[in-house]
Amino acid sequence: MKKELELVAMSTWLPTNGLPAVISGPCSAETESQTIATAKQLAATGKVNALRAGIWKPRTRPGQYEGAGAEGLNWLIQAKKETGLPVTTEVANAAHVEACLKAGVDILWVGARTTVNPFSVQEIADSLKGVDIPVMVKNPVNPDLELWIGALERLNKAGIKKLAAIHRGFSSFDKGPFRNAPMWDLAIELKTRIPELDIICDPSHIAGNRDLIALISQKAIDLNMSGLMIESHINPDAAWSDAKQQVTPAVLGNIIEGLVARKPSTDNKTFKDTLAVLREQIDQLDDEIMQKLAKRMTISEKIGQYKKENNVTILQVGRWEEIIATRLAMSMAMGLSEEFIKDMLKLIHNESIQIQTKVMNKEGERV
Repeated sequence: MKKELELVAMSTWLPTNGLPAVISGPCSAETESQTIATAKQLAATGKVNALRAGIWKPRTRPGQYEGAGAEGLNWLIQAKKETGLPVTTEVANAAHVEACLKAGVDILWVGARTTVNPFSVQEIADSLKGVDIPVMVKNPVNPDLELWIGALERLNKAGIKKLAAIHRGFSSFDKGPFRNAPMWDLAIELKTRIPELDIICDPSHIAGNRDLIALISQKAIDLNMSGLMIESHINPDAAWSDAKQQVTPAVLGNIIEGLVARKPSTDNKTFKDTLAVLREQIDQLDDEIMQKLAKRMTISEKIGQYKKENNVTILQVGRWEEIIATRLAMSMAMGLSEEFIKDMLKLIHNESIQIQTKVMNKEGERV
Protein backbone atom coordinates (compact mmCIF):
# COMPACT_ATOMS: atom_id res chain seq x y z
CA MET A 1 0.00 0.00 0.00
CA LYS A 2 1.35 3.40 -0.98
CA LYS A 3 2.09 5.77 1.88
CA GLU A 4 0.93 9.34 1.29
CA LEU A 5 3.28 12.04 2.54
CA GLU A 6 3.03 15.79 2.03
CA LEU A 7 6.48 16.65 0.70
CA VAL A 8 8.44 19.55 -0.72
CA ALA A 9 10.97 18.63 -3.41
CA MET A 10 14.60 18.66 -2.32
CA SER A 11 15.50 20.92 -5.26
CA THR A 12 13.65 23.76 -3.51
CA TRP A 13 15.69 23.57 -0.29
CA LEU A 14 19.01 22.36 -1.71
CA PRO A 15 19.39 23.85 -5.20
CA THR A 16 21.75 21.89 -7.47
CA ASN A 17 21.11 23.30 -10.98
CA GLY A 18 19.44 20.07 -11.98
CA LEU A 19 22.38 17.85 -10.97
CA PRO A 20 22.41 15.25 -8.18
CA ALA A 21 23.10 16.90 -4.83
CA VAL A 22 26.49 16.35 -3.19
CA ILE A 23 26.67 16.59 0.60
CA SER A 24 30.17 16.11 1.95
CA GLY A 25 32.40 16.70 4.94
CA PRO A 26 34.18 14.82 7.69
CA CYS A 27 32.64 11.93 9.57
CA SER A 28 33.36 13.92 12.73
CA ALA A 29 34.07 17.57 13.37
CA GLU A 30 37.32 17.05 15.31
CA THR A 31 38.69 20.58 15.67
CA GLU A 32 37.72 24.00 14.41
CA SER A 33 40.70 24.17 12.05
CA GLN A 34 40.03 20.69 10.61
CA THR A 35 36.35 21.47 10.06
CA ILE A 36 36.93 24.82 8.36
CA ALA A 37 39.89 23.63 6.28
CA THR A 38 37.87 20.68 4.99
CA ALA A 39 34.94 22.96 4.19
CA LYS A 40 37.14 25.38 2.24
CA GLN A 41 38.72 22.61 0.17
CA LEU A 42 35.30 21.10 -0.55
CA ALA A 43 33.90 24.49 -1.60
CA ALA A 44 36.90 24.98 -3.89
CA THR A 45 35.98 21.85 -5.88
CA GLY A 46 32.77 23.51 -7.01
CA LYS A 47 31.05 20.12 -6.70
CA VAL A 48 29.57 20.30 -3.20
CA ASN A 49 26.13 21.66 -2.29
CA ALA A 50 26.21 21.24 1.49
CA LEU A 51 28.70 20.55 4.28
CA ARG A 52 28.11 17.62 6.65
CA ALA A 53 29.91 16.75 9.89
CA GLY A 54 29.06 14.65 12.92
CA ILE A 55 28.92 16.58 16.18
CA TRP A 56 27.56 13.89 18.48
CA LYS A 57 29.19 10.55 17.64
CA PRO A 58 28.29 7.80 20.12
CA ARG A 59 30.19 4.74 18.93
CA THR A 60 29.27 1.07 19.09
CA ARG A 61 31.72 0.63 21.96
CA PRO A 62 32.98 3.30 24.42
CA GLY A 63 36.53 4.56 24.34
CA GLN A 64 36.47 5.87 20.78
CA TYR A 65 36.04 9.50 19.76
CA GLU A 66 32.42 10.44 20.42
CA GLY A 67 32.28 13.89 18.92
CA ALA A 68 32.96 17.46 19.96
CA GLY A 69 29.44 18.02 21.23
CA ALA A 70 27.66 21.36 21.05
CA GLU A 71 30.97 23.23 20.72
CA GLY A 72 31.35 21.68 17.26
CA LEU A 73 28.22 23.47 16.09
CA ASN A 74 30.11 26.76 16.31
CA TRP A 75 32.78 25.31 13.99
CA LEU A 76 30.12 24.28 11.48
CA ILE A 77 28.53 27.72 11.49
CA GLN A 78 31.92 29.39 11.06
CA ALA A 79 32.64 27.08 8.13
CA LYS A 80 29.31 28.12 6.65
CA LYS A 81 30.23 31.79 7.01
CA GLU A 82 33.58 31.29 5.29
CA THR A 83 32.35 29.09 2.42
CA GLY A 84 28.68 29.89 1.93
CA LEU A 85 27.82 26.18 2.12
CA PRO A 86 24.69 25.24 4.07
CA VAL A 87 25.50 22.84 6.91
CA THR A 88 23.94 19.65 8.22
CA THR A 89 24.53 17.35 11.18
CA GLU A 90 22.96 14.35 12.88
CA VAL A 91 20.46 14.63 15.72
CA ALA A 92 19.40 11.80 18.00
CA ASN A 93 17.18 13.54 20.57
CA ALA A 94 15.31 16.73 21.38
CA ALA A 95 18.34 18.34 23.06
CA HIS A 96 20.36 17.92 19.85
CA VAL A 97 17.53 19.48 17.83
CA GLU A 98 17.30 22.46 20.18
CA ALA A 99 21.06 23.06 20.05
CA CYS A 100 21.11 22.87 16.24
CA LEU A 101 18.18 25.23 15.82
CA LYS A 102 19.75 27.71 18.21
CA ALA A 103 23.10 27.58 16.41
CA GLY A 104 21.55 28.02 12.95
CA VAL A 105 22.17 24.61 11.35
CA ASP A 106 20.43 24.49 7.96
CA ILE A 107 19.54 20.79 7.60
CA LEU A 108 19.20 17.98 10.13
CA TRP A 109 19.55 14.26 9.63
CA VAL A 110 18.35 11.33 11.71
CA GLY A 111 20.93 8.54 11.92
CA ALA A 112 20.47 4.82 11.36
CA ARG A 113 20.68 3.94 15.05
CA THR A 114 17.96 6.48 15.83
CA THR A 115 15.64 5.54 12.96
CA VAL A 116 15.40 2.04 14.40
CA ASN A 117 13.79 3.43 17.59
CA PRO A 118 10.28 4.93 17.13
CA PHE A 119 10.45 6.49 20.62
CA SER A 120 13.53 8.52 19.65
CA VAL A 121 12.09 9.50 16.27
CA GLN A 122 8.86 10.66 17.92
CA GLU A 123 10.87 12.74 20.41
CA ILE A 124 12.65 14.45 17.52
CA ALA A 125 9.37 14.92 15.64
CA ASP A 126 7.73 16.51 18.70
CA SER A 127 10.67 18.89 19.13
CA LEU A 128 10.31 20.03 15.49
CA LYS A 129 6.61 20.90 15.56
CA GLY A 130 6.16 24.38 14.12
CA VAL A 131 9.70 24.44 12.71
CA ASP A 132 10.35 24.74 8.97
CA ILE A 133 13.66 22.93 8.47
CA PRO A 134 14.73 20.14 6.09
CA VAL A 135 15.27 16.72 7.67
CA MET A 136 16.94 13.70 6.10
CA VAL A 137 16.28 10.23 7.49
CA LYS A 138 18.79 7.40 7.17
CA ASN A 139 17.54 3.86 6.82
CA PRO A 140 17.50 1.83 10.05
CA VAL A 141 20.52 -0.36 10.75
CA ASN A 142 18.47 -3.49 10.11
CA PRO A 143 16.65 -4.04 6.79
CA ASP A 144 13.17 -2.95 7.90
CA LEU A 145 11.38 -0.82 5.30
CA GLU A 146 8.39 -0.18 7.58
CA LEU A 147 10.63 1.38 10.26
CA TRP A 148 12.15 3.65 7.63
CA ILE A 149 8.77 4.73 6.32
CA GLY A 150 7.44 5.06 9.87
CA ALA A 151 10.19 7.52 10.78
CA LEU A 152 9.39 9.62 7.72
CA GLU A 153 5.68 9.55 8.57
CA ARG A 154 6.27 10.66 12.17
CA LEU A 155 8.27 13.68 11.01
CA ASN A 156 5.77 14.50 8.28
CA LYS A 157 2.88 14.38 10.75
CA ALA A 158 4.81 16.85 12.90
CA GLY A 159 4.75 19.29 9.99
CA ILE A 160 8.12 18.58 8.38
CA LYS A 161 7.53 18.67 4.62
CA LYS A 162 11.13 19.15 3.51
CA LEU A 163 12.01 15.49 3.88
CA ALA A 164 14.52 13.21 2.17
CA ALA A 165 15.67 9.65 2.81
CA ILE A 166 19.29 8.55 3.01
CA HIS A 167 20.17 5.04 1.85
CA ARG A 168 23.30 4.00 3.77
CA GLY A 169 23.04 0.22 3.55
CA PHE A 170 22.04 -2.37 6.13
CA SER A 171 23.87 -4.40 8.73
CA SER A 172 24.16 -8.06 7.77
CA PHE A 173 25.79 -11.16 9.24
CA ASP A 174 26.68 -12.19 5.70
CA LYS A 175 29.60 -9.82 5.20
CA GLY A 176 30.56 -9.24 1.59
CA PRO A 177 32.82 -6.56 0.16
CA PHE A 178 30.79 -3.80 1.83
CA ARG A 179 30.60 -2.50 5.38
CA ASN A 180 26.82 -2.39 5.05
CA ALA A 181 24.95 -4.46 2.46
CA PRO A 182 23.43 -2.06 -0.11
CA MET A 183 20.20 -4.04 -0.50
CA TRP A 184 19.25 -1.72 -3.36
CA ASP A 185 15.87 -3.45 -3.63
CA LEU A 186 14.75 -1.84 -0.36
CA ALA A 187 15.65 1.65 -1.58
CA ILE A 188 13.84 0.90 -4.84
CA GLU A 189 10.79 -0.33 -2.92
CA LEU A 190 10.81 2.87 -0.84
CA LYS A 191 10.81 4.95 -4.03
CA THR A 192 8.04 2.79 -5.45
CA ARG A 193 5.94 3.27 -2.33
CA ILE A 194 6.63 7.03 -2.11
CA PRO A 195 7.55 8.24 -5.64
CA GLU A 196 7.71 11.91 -4.64
CA LEU A 197 10.34 11.22 -1.94
CA ASP A 198 13.94 12.24 -2.73
CA ILE A 199 16.49 9.56 -1.83
CA ILE A 200 20.16 10.32 -1.24
CA CYS A 201 22.79 7.57 -1.24
CA ASP A 202 25.56 7.39 1.38
CA PRO A 203 28.34 5.46 -0.41
CA SER A 204 30.77 5.96 2.48
CA HIS A 205 28.76 3.89 4.95
CA ILE A 206 27.80 1.29 2.37
CA ALA A 207 31.43 0.83 1.32
CA GLY A 208 33.39 1.23 4.53
CA ASN A 209 36.30 1.48 2.10
CA ARG A 210 37.18 4.56 0.07
CA ASP A 211 38.17 2.44 -2.96
CA LEU A 212 34.52 1.43 -3.50
CA ILE A 213 32.93 4.87 -3.18
CA ALA A 214 33.05 5.74 -6.89
CA LEU A 215 31.47 2.41 -7.84
CA ILE A 216 28.60 2.80 -5.39
CA SER A 217 28.10 6.46 -6.33
CA GLN A 218 27.65 5.54 -9.99
CA LYS A 219 25.20 2.80 -9.06
CA ALA A 220 23.15 5.35 -7.08
CA ILE A 221 23.13 7.77 -10.02
CA ASP A 222 22.11 4.95 -12.37
CA LEU A 223 19.14 4.29 -10.05
CA ASN A 224 18.11 7.96 -10.36
CA MET A 225 18.80 8.85 -6.74
CA SER A 226 18.66 12.55 -5.94
CA GLY A 227 22.13 12.92 -4.48
CA LEU A 228 25.14 11.57 -2.62
CA MET A 229 26.43 12.00 0.93
CA ILE A 230 30.16 11.24 0.94
CA GLU A 231 32.54 11.65 3.87
CA SER A 232 35.59 13.80 3.20
CA HIS A 233 38.54 14.77 5.40
CA ILE A 234 41.68 16.84 4.78
CA ASN A 235 43.77 13.91 6.03
CA PRO A 236 41.59 10.76 5.95
CA ASP A 237 44.19 8.35 7.34
CA ALA A 238 44.47 10.52 10.46
CA ALA A 239 40.71 10.86 10.97
CA TRP A 240 39.46 10.20 14.51
CA SER A 241 36.56 8.09 13.24
CA ASP A 242 35.84 5.98 10.14
CA ALA A 243 39.21 6.76 8.56
CA LYS A 244 39.03 4.02 5.91
CA GLN A 245 35.87 5.33 4.28
CA GLN A 246 36.82 9.00 3.97
CA VAL A 247 38.42 10.69 0.96
CA THR A 248 40.21 14.00 0.53
CA PRO A 249 38.24 16.89 -0.99
CA ALA A 250 40.38 16.60 -4.14
CA VAL A 251 39.55 12.90 -4.52
CA LEU A 252 35.88 13.69 -3.91
CA GLY A 253 36.00 16.20 -6.75
CA ASN A 254 37.49 13.56 -9.05
CA ILE A 255 34.80 11.04 -8.07
CA ILE A 256 32.01 13.48 -8.84
CA GLU A 257 33.70 14.57 -12.07
CA GLY A 258 33.96 10.95 -13.19
CA LEU A 259 30.30 10.09 -12.70
CA VAL A 260 28.23 9.47 -15.81
CA ALA A 261 25.00 11.44 -15.61
CA ARG A 262 21.77 9.58 -16.35
CA LYS A 263 18.33 10.90 -17.22
CA PRO A 264 15.07 9.39 -15.95
CA SER A 265 13.53 9.82 -19.41
CA THR A 266 14.11 11.18 -22.92
CA ASP A 267 12.03 12.65 -25.74
CA ASN A 268 13.92 10.63 -28.36
CA LYS A 269 11.20 8.85 -30.39
CA THR A 270 13.45 6.03 -31.60
CA PHE A 271 14.46 5.27 -28.02
CA LYS A 272 10.84 5.26 -26.83
CA ASP A 273 9.68 3.03 -29.67
CA THR A 274 12.52 0.55 -29.16
CA LEU A 275 11.96 0.51 -25.41
CA ALA A 276 8.24 -0.14 -25.92
CA VAL A 277 9.03 -3.19 -28.08
CA LEU A 278 11.51 -4.56 -25.55
CA ARG A 279 9.09 -4.01 -22.68
CA GLU A 280 6.37 -5.85 -24.60
CA GLN A 281 8.74 -8.80 -24.91
CA ILE A 282 9.40 -8.63 -21.16
CA ASP A 283 5.66 -8.61 -20.48
CA GLN A 284 5.17 -11.71 -22.62
CA LEU A 285 8.02 -13.52 -20.90
CA ASP A 286 6.66 -12.56 -17.47
CA ASP A 287 3.29 -14.05 -18.43
CA GLU A 288 5.03 -17.27 -19.43
CA ILE A 289 7.02 -17.34 -16.19
CA MET A 290 3.83 -16.89 -14.12
CA GLN A 291 2.10 -19.69 -15.99
CA LYS A 292 5.08 -22.00 -15.48
CA LEU A 293 5.25 -21.14 -11.77
CA ALA A 294 1.53 -21.79 -11.35
CA LYS A 295 1.93 -25.17 -13.08
CA ARG A 296 4.92 -26.00 -10.86
CA MET A 297 2.95 -25.23 -7.70
CA THR A 298 0.07 -27.41 -8.92
CA ILE A 299 2.53 -30.28 -9.20
CA SER A 300 3.90 -29.45 -5.73
CA GLU A 301 0.36 -29.77 -4.38
CA LYS A 302 0.06 -33.22 -5.97
CA ILE A 303 3.41 -34.21 -4.49
CA GLY A 304 2.21 -33.06 -1.08
CA GLN A 305 -0.91 -35.19 -1.40
CA TYR A 306 1.17 -38.22 -2.44
CA LYS A 307 3.54 -37.73 0.51
CA LYS A 308 0.58 -37.45 2.86
CA GLU A 309 -0.94 -40.68 1.59
CA ASN A 310 2.37 -42.48 2.08
CA ASN A 311 3.21 -40.81 5.42
CA VAL A 312 6.41 -39.19 4.09
CA THR A 313 7.90 -35.93 5.41
CA ILE A 314 7.64 -32.73 3.38
CA LEU A 315 11.32 -31.78 3.48
CA GLN A 316 13.59 -34.03 1.45
CA VAL A 317 17.10 -32.65 1.98
CA GLY A 318 18.71 -34.83 -0.67
CA ARG A 319 16.22 -33.69 -3.29
CA TRP A 320 16.74 -30.02 -2.35
CA GLU A 321 20.52 -30.37 -2.65
CA GLU A 322 20.07 -32.01 -6.05
CA ILE A 323 17.88 -29.13 -7.23
CA ILE A 324 20.41 -26.53 -6.09
CA ALA A 325 23.34 -28.28 -7.74
CA THR A 326 21.70 -29.01 -11.10
CA ARG A 327 19.85 -25.70 -11.45
CA LEU A 328 22.90 -23.66 -10.49
CA ALA A 329 25.10 -25.41 -13.01
CA MET A 330 22.51 -24.95 -15.74
CA SER A 331 21.77 -21.29 -14.95
CA MET A 332 25.41 -20.27 -14.67
CA ALA A 333 26.04 -21.86 -18.06
CA MET A 334 23.30 -19.56 -19.34
CA GLY A 335 25.01 -16.50 -17.88
CA LEU A 336 22.75 -16.00 -14.85
CA SER A 337 24.33 -15.05 -11.55
CA GLU A 338 24.67 -17.64 -8.79
CA GLU A 339 23.26 -15.28 -6.14
CA PHE A 340 20.16 -14.54 -8.20
CA ILE A 341 19.40 -18.20 -8.91
CA LYS A 342 19.94 -19.23 -5.28
CA ASP A 343 17.53 -16.51 -4.10
CA MET A 344 14.95 -17.46 -6.71
CA LEU A 345 15.16 -21.18 -5.93
CA LYS A 346 14.81 -20.52 -2.20
CA LEU A 347 11.63 -18.50 -2.80
CA ILE A 348 10.16 -21.22 -5.03
CA HIS A 349 11.17 -23.96 -2.58
CA ASN A 350 9.64 -22.09 0.39
CA GLU A 351 6.36 -21.62 -1.51
CA SER A 352 6.35 -25.30 -2.43
CA ILE A 353 6.82 -26.24 1.23
CA GLN A 354 3.96 -23.94 2.25
CA ILE A 355 1.66 -25.56 -0.32
CA GLN A 356 2.60 -29.07 0.78
CA THR A 357 2.15 -28.06 4.43
CA LYS A 358 -1.44 -26.97 3.72
CA VAL A 359 -2.10 -30.32 2.05
CA MET A 360 -0.64 -32.23 5.00
CA ASN A 361 -2.78 -30.29 7.48
CA LYS A 362 -6.10 -30.69 5.72
CA GLU A 363 -8.91 -32.17 7.78
CA GLY A 364 -7.03 -31.47 10.99
CA GLU A 365 -4.25 -33.96 10.30
CA ARG A 366 -0.73 -33.15 11.48
CA VAL A 367 2.40 -33.22 9.35
